[in-house]
Amino acid sequence: MQAVILAAGYGTRLRPYTDFRPKPLFPVLNQPLLHRLLGQTRACDCRPVVVNCHHLAAQIKAALASWHETLLQHEPAILGTGGSLRLALDRLDNDPVLVMNGDLYHEIDLEQVYHHHLLSKNDVTLALHDHPRFNTVGIEDDRVRSFGAEGAGLLAFTGIQVVDPEVIEQIPYNQFHHIIDLYQGLAREGRIGFFRVDGAQWRDIGTPADYLGLHRELLARQAGWLVDPGARLGKGVILEGWGCIGAGAVISHGARLRDSVVWDGAVVVAGSVLTDRIVTGQPEIDLPPGPASEDKRP
Repeated sequence: MQAVILAAGYGTRLRPYTDFRPKPLFPVLNQPLLHRLLGQTRACDCRPVVVNCHHLAAQIKAALASWHETLLQHEPAILGTGGSLRLALDRLDNDPVLVMNGDLYHEIDLEQVYHHHLLSKNDVTLALHDHPRFNTVGIEDDRVRSFGAEGAGLLAFTGIQVVDPEVIEQIPYNQFHHIIDLYQGLAREGRIGFFRVDGAQWRDIGTPADYLGLHRELLARQAGWLVDPGARLGKGVILEGWGCIGAGAVISHGARLRDSVVWDGAVVVAGSVLTDRIVTGQPEIDLPPGPASEDKRP
Protein backbone atom coordinates (compact mmCIF):
# COMPACT_ATOMS: atom_id res chain seq x y z
CA MET A 1 0.00 0.00 0.00
CA GLN A 2 0.97 3.61 -0.57
CA ALA A 3 -0.93 6.68 0.54
CA VAL A 4 -1.45 10.41 0.26
CA ILE A 5 -2.86 12.41 3.16
CA LEU A 6 -4.33 15.75 2.10
CA ALA A 7 -3.41 18.36 4.71
CA ALA A 8 -3.09 21.61 2.74
CA GLY A 9 -6.53 23.18 3.17
CA TYR A 10 -7.45 26.39 4.95
CA GLY A 11 -10.16 24.95 7.22
CA THR A 12 -12.32 28.03 6.77
CA ARG A 13 -15.29 26.65 8.72
CA LEU A 14 -13.05 26.33 11.78
CA ARG A 15 -11.85 29.92 11.83
CA PRO A 16 -10.57 31.64 13.88
CA TYR A 17 -8.88 28.50 15.26
CA THR A 18 -7.41 27.57 11.87
CA ASP A 19 -5.94 31.05 11.48
CA PHE A 20 -3.05 29.88 13.66
CA ARG A 21 -3.20 26.05 13.60
CA PRO A 22 -3.93 23.87 10.55
CA LYS A 23 -6.90 21.59 11.01
CA PRO A 24 -4.92 18.32 10.66
CA LEU A 25 -2.96 19.35 13.77
CA PHE A 26 -5.99 19.90 15.98
CA PRO A 27 -5.54 17.61 18.99
CA VAL A 28 -8.01 14.77 19.44
CA LEU A 29 -7.71 13.16 22.87
CA ASN A 30 -4.50 15.23 23.23
CA GLN A 31 -2.93 13.78 20.04
CA PRO A 32 -2.62 15.73 16.76
CA LEU A 33 -5.13 14.29 14.33
CA LEU A 34 -2.48 13.96 11.61
CA HIS A 35 -0.36 11.76 13.90
CA ARG A 36 -3.32 9.46 14.42
CA LEU A 37 -3.88 9.14 10.67
CA LEU A 38 -0.19 8.41 10.14
CA GLY A 39 -0.37 5.76 12.85
CA GLN A 40 -3.19 4.10 10.94
CA THR A 41 -1.16 4.02 7.73
CA ARG A 42 1.88 2.72 9.62
CA ALA A 43 -0.23 -0.10 11.10
CA CYS A 44 -1.02 -1.16 7.50
CA ASP A 45 2.70 -1.09 6.61
CA CYS A 46 1.79 1.62 4.13
CA ARG A 47 4.75 3.20 2.36
CA PRO A 48 5.49 5.64 1.04
CA VAL A 49 3.07 8.10 2.61
CA VAL A 50 3.00 11.60 1.15
CA VAL A 51 1.54 14.45 3.22
CA ASN A 52 0.89 17.68 1.36
CA CYS A 53 0.80 21.11 2.97
CA HIS A 54 0.17 24.74 2.11
CA HIS A 55 -1.71 26.62 4.84
CA LEU A 56 0.63 27.10 7.84
CA ALA A 57 2.98 24.65 6.13
CA ALA A 58 5.82 25.14 8.65
CA GLN A 59 3.65 23.62 11.37
CA ILE A 60 2.89 20.54 9.27
CA LYS A 61 6.59 20.17 8.52
CA ALA A 62 7.48 20.39 12.22
CA ALA A 63 4.79 17.83 13.10
CA LEU A 64 6.37 15.36 10.66
CA ALA A 65 9.91 15.75 11.99
CA SER A 66 9.84 12.41 13.82
CA TRP A 67 7.96 10.55 11.07
CA HIS A 68 11.04 9.84 9.01
CA GLU A 69 9.35 7.51 6.53
CA THR A 70 6.80 10.20 5.59
CA LEU A 71 7.35 12.41 2.53
CA LEU A 72 6.40 16.09 2.80
CA GLN A 73 4.94 17.80 -0.26
CA HIS A 74 4.98 21.56 0.20
CA GLU A 75 2.76 23.40 -2.28
CA PRO A 76 3.59 27.12 -2.58
CA ALA A 77 0.26 27.59 -4.37
CA ILE A 78 -2.69 25.53 -3.25
CA LEU A 79 -3.46 22.85 -5.84
CA GLY A 80 -6.76 21.37 -4.68
CA THR A 81 -7.51 17.69 -4.16
CA GLY A 82 -6.74 16.70 -7.73
CA GLY A 83 -3.70 18.89 -8.30
CA SER A 84 -2.10 17.65 -5.09
CA LEU A 85 -2.49 14.01 -6.12
CA ARG A 86 -1.03 14.69 -9.56
CA LEU A 87 2.04 16.31 -8.01
CA ALA A 88 2.47 13.45 -5.52
CA LEU A 89 2.38 10.86 -8.29
CA ASP A 90 6.02 11.61 -9.17
CA ARG A 91 7.05 10.17 -5.76
CA LEU A 92 4.86 7.07 -5.87
CA ASP A 93 5.11 3.75 -7.65
CA ASN A 94 2.62 2.30 -10.13
CA ASP A 95 0.25 0.77 -7.55
CA PRO A 96 -3.17 2.12 -6.52
CA VAL A 97 -3.01 5.04 -4.08
CA LEU A 98 -4.91 5.22 -0.80
CA VAL A 99 -6.04 8.82 -0.29
CA MET A 100 -7.31 10.30 2.97
CA ASN A 101 -8.45 13.78 3.92
CA GLY A 102 -6.31 15.07 6.76
CA ASP A 103 -9.21 16.39 8.83
CA LEU A 104 -10.95 13.09 9.60
CA TYR A 105 -11.24 11.03 12.73
CA HIS A 106 -12.16 7.49 11.76
CA GLU A 107 -11.87 3.84 12.71
CA ILE A 108 -12.33 2.50 9.18
CA ASP A 109 -10.33 -0.58 8.21
CA LEU A 110 -8.05 0.86 5.53
CA GLU A 111 -6.75 -2.52 4.43
CA GLN A 112 -10.29 -3.72 3.74
CA VAL A 113 -10.97 -0.70 1.54
CA TYR A 114 -7.70 -1.15 -0.33
CA HIS A 115 -8.11 -4.88 -0.87
CA HIS A 116 -11.68 -4.39 -2.09
CA HIS A 117 -10.34 -2.00 -4.68
CA LEU A 118 -7.75 -4.52 -5.87
CA LEU A 119 -10.33 -7.31 -6.19
CA SER A 120 -12.99 -5.13 -7.82
CA LYS A 121 -10.77 -3.85 -10.64
CA ASN A 122 -12.34 -0.40 -10.16
CA ASP A 123 -10.50 2.66 -11.45
CA VAL A 124 -11.56 4.43 -8.26
CA THR A 125 -13.11 3.05 -5.06
CA LEU A 126 -14.76 5.41 -2.58
CA ALA A 127 -15.39 4.47 1.04
CA LEU A 128 -19.06 5.37 1.57
CA HIS A 129 -21.54 5.16 4.41
CA ASP A 130 -25.04 6.27 5.29
CA HIS A 131 -24.67 9.62 7.08
CA PRO A 132 -27.77 11.75 6.37
CA ARG A 133 -26.07 15.10 6.99
CA PHE A 134 -23.57 14.40 4.17
CA ASN A 135 -25.47 12.01 1.88
CA THR A 136 -24.88 13.42 -1.63
CA VAL A 137 -23.36 10.50 -3.58
CA GLY A 138 -25.73 8.71 -5.93
CA ILE A 139 -25.21 4.96 -6.39
CA GLU A 140 -26.67 2.27 -8.61
CA ASP A 141 -25.88 -1.40 -7.93
CA ASP A 142 -22.12 -1.39 -7.24
CA ARG A 143 -21.38 1.86 -9.11
CA VAL A 144 -21.14 5.49 -8.11
CA ARG A 145 -23.28 7.45 -10.57
CA SER A 146 -23.35 11.06 -9.36
CA PHE A 147 -22.07 13.63 -6.89
CA GLY A 148 -23.83 16.53 -5.23
CA ALA A 149 -27.23 14.86 -5.56
CA GLU A 150 -30.30 15.35 -3.36
CA GLY A 151 -33.06 12.98 -2.34
CA ALA A 152 -33.36 9.42 -1.06
CA GLY A 153 -31.03 6.50 -1.69
CA LEU A 154 -27.81 8.47 -1.34
CA LEU A 155 -24.64 7.79 0.63
CA ALA A 156 -21.89 9.99 2.09
CA PHE A 157 -18.24 10.06 1.04
CA THR A 158 -15.92 9.51 4.00
CA GLY A 159 -12.91 11.28 2.51
CA ILE A 160 -11.17 7.91 2.06
CA GLN A 161 -10.62 6.47 -1.41
CA VAL A 162 -8.31 4.32 -3.51
CA VAL A 163 -7.32 5.63 -6.94
CA ASP A 164 -5.42 3.98 -9.78
CA PRO A 165 -2.40 6.01 -10.96
CA GLU A 166 -3.76 6.03 -14.52
CA VAL A 167 -6.67 8.11 -13.25
CA ILE A 168 -4.40 10.57 -11.46
CA GLU A 169 -2.34 10.97 -14.65
CA GLN A 170 -5.40 12.56 -16.31
CA ILE A 171 -5.15 15.58 -13.97
CA PRO A 172 -3.25 18.62 -15.31
CA TYR A 173 0.21 18.86 -13.79
CA ASN A 174 0.98 21.60 -11.25
CA GLN A 175 -2.40 23.28 -11.66
CA PHE A 176 -5.33 23.72 -9.31
CA HIS A 177 -7.81 20.91 -9.86
CA HIS A 178 -10.81 19.69 -7.89
CA ILE A 179 -10.84 15.93 -8.31
CA ILE A 180 -14.64 15.70 -8.23
CA ASP A 181 -14.62 17.44 -11.61
CA LEU A 182 -12.81 14.40 -13.01
CA TYR A 183 -14.95 11.95 -11.06
CA GLN A 184 -18.18 13.33 -12.50
CA GLY A 185 -17.19 12.05 -15.92
CA LEU A 186 -15.79 8.76 -14.66
CA ALA A 187 -19.02 8.10 -12.75
CA ARG A 188 -21.08 8.56 -15.89
CA GLU A 189 -18.85 5.97 -17.56
CA GLY A 190 -19.37 3.50 -14.68
CA ARG A 191 -15.70 3.53 -13.66
CA ILE A 192 -16.11 4.36 -9.96
CA GLY A 193 -17.08 1.74 -7.41
CA PHE A 194 -17.54 1.93 -3.67
CA PHE A 195 -17.03 0.04 -0.44
CA ARG A 196 -19.49 0.56 2.40
CA VAL A 197 -18.09 1.23 5.85
CA ASP A 198 -21.33 1.72 7.80
CA GLY A 199 -20.90 1.33 11.55
CA ALA A 200 -17.26 2.44 11.73
CA GLN A 201 -16.59 5.47 13.92
CA TRP A 202 -16.22 8.53 11.67
CA ARG A 203 -16.29 12.26 12.20
CA ASP A 204 -15.44 15.23 9.99
CA ILE A 205 -14.21 17.96 12.37
CA GLY A 206 -15.42 20.67 10.01
CA THR A 207 -16.82 23.06 12.62
CA PRO A 208 -16.16 23.86 16.30
CA ALA A 209 -19.37 22.03 17.19
CA ASP A 210 -18.18 18.95 15.26
CA TYR A 211 -14.81 19.05 17.01
CA LEU A 212 -16.39 19.21 20.45
CA GLY A 213 -18.97 16.61 19.44
CA LEU A 214 -16.22 14.16 18.52
CA HIS A 215 -14.70 14.54 21.98
CA ARG A 216 -18.09 14.06 23.60
CA GLU A 217 -18.48 10.76 21.74
CA LEU A 218 -14.96 9.51 22.45
CA LEU A 219 -14.88 10.54 26.11
CA ALA A 220 -18.19 8.82 26.76
CA ARG A 221 -16.09 5.64 26.49
CA GLN A 222 -13.62 6.93 29.09
CA ALA A 223 -16.08 8.25 31.66
CA GLY A 224 -15.13 11.87 31.85
CA TRP A 225 -11.90 13.81 31.59
CA LEU A 226 -8.56 12.99 29.98
CA VAL A 227 -5.85 15.06 31.68
CA ASP A 228 -2.26 14.93 30.45
CA PRO A 229 0.22 14.20 33.26
CA GLY A 230 2.08 17.37 32.30
CA ALA A 231 -0.92 19.62 32.92
CA ARG A 232 -1.21 21.65 36.15
CA LEU A 233 -4.48 22.03 38.01
CA GLY A 234 -4.79 24.60 40.74
CA LYS A 235 -6.55 24.34 44.07
CA GLY A 236 -10.32 24.03 43.90
CA VAL A 237 -10.53 23.32 40.16
CA ILE A 238 -13.79 21.58 39.24
CA LEU A 239 -14.10 19.41 36.12
CA GLU A 240 -17.64 18.49 35.13
CA GLY A 241 -19.09 16.48 32.28
CA TRP A 242 -16.30 15.53 29.88
CA GLY A 243 -13.17 17.12 28.47
CA CYS A 244 -9.45 17.03 27.65
CA ILE A 245 -6.54 18.98 29.08
CA GLY A 246 -3.28 18.89 27.11
CA ALA A 247 0.38 18.83 28.14
CA GLY A 248 1.65 22.00 29.81
CA ALA A 249 -1.83 23.46 30.19
CA VAL A 250 -2.55 25.38 33.38
CA ILE A 251 -5.99 25.43 34.97
CA SER A 252 -5.75 28.12 37.62
CA HIS A 253 -7.32 27.92 41.06
CA GLY A 254 -11.08 28.00 41.37
CA ALA A 255 -11.78 27.43 37.67
CA ARG A 256 -14.78 25.33 36.68
CA LEU A 257 -14.79 23.54 33.31
CA ARG A 258 -17.50 21.50 31.64
CA ASP A 259 -17.52 19.77 28.24
CA SER A 260 -14.41 21.55 26.98
CA VAL A 261 -11.05 20.90 25.31
CA VAL A 262 -7.93 22.68 26.55
CA TRP A 263 -4.96 22.52 24.18
CA ASP A 264 -1.30 22.04 25.09
CA GLY A 265 0.15 25.02 26.89
CA ALA A 266 -3.13 26.91 27.24
CA VAL A 267 -3.94 28.79 30.45
CA VAL A 268 -7.37 29.05 32.05
CA VAL A 269 -7.41 32.04 34.38
CA ALA A 270 -8.44 31.77 38.01
CA GLY A 271 -12.15 31.61 38.67
CA SER A 272 -13.16 31.06 35.04
CA VAL A 273 -16.39 29.19 34.34
CA LEU A 274 -16.19 27.58 30.88
CA THR A 275 -18.75 25.39 29.13
CA ASP A 276 -18.51 23.99 25.59
CA ARG A 277 -15.20 25.72 24.95
CA ILE A 278 -12.07 25.16 22.89
CA VAL A 279 -9.24 26.78 24.87
CA THR A 280 -6.24 27.25 22.60
CA GLY A 281 -3.67 29.35 24.42
CA GLN A 282 -4.15 32.15 21.88
CA PRO A 283 -5.25 35.35 23.64
CA GLU A 284 -6.90 36.67 20.48
CA ILE A 285 -9.64 34.05 20.67
CA ASP A 286 -9.48 32.73 24.24
CA LEU A 287 -11.00 34.53 27.18
CA PRO A 288 -9.00 37.62 28.14
CA PRO A 289 -7.12 37.66 31.46
CA GLY A 290 -8.80 39.34 34.34
CA PRO A 291 -11.60 38.65 36.82
CA ALA A 292 -13.66 35.46 36.70
CA SER A 293 -15.05 34.95 33.22
CA GLU A 294 -17.96 32.93 31.93
CA ASP A 295 -18.54 31.87 28.35
CA LYS A 296 -20.80 29.26 26.80
CA ARG A 297 -19.96 29.44 23.12
CA PRO A 298 -17.64 27.05 21.26
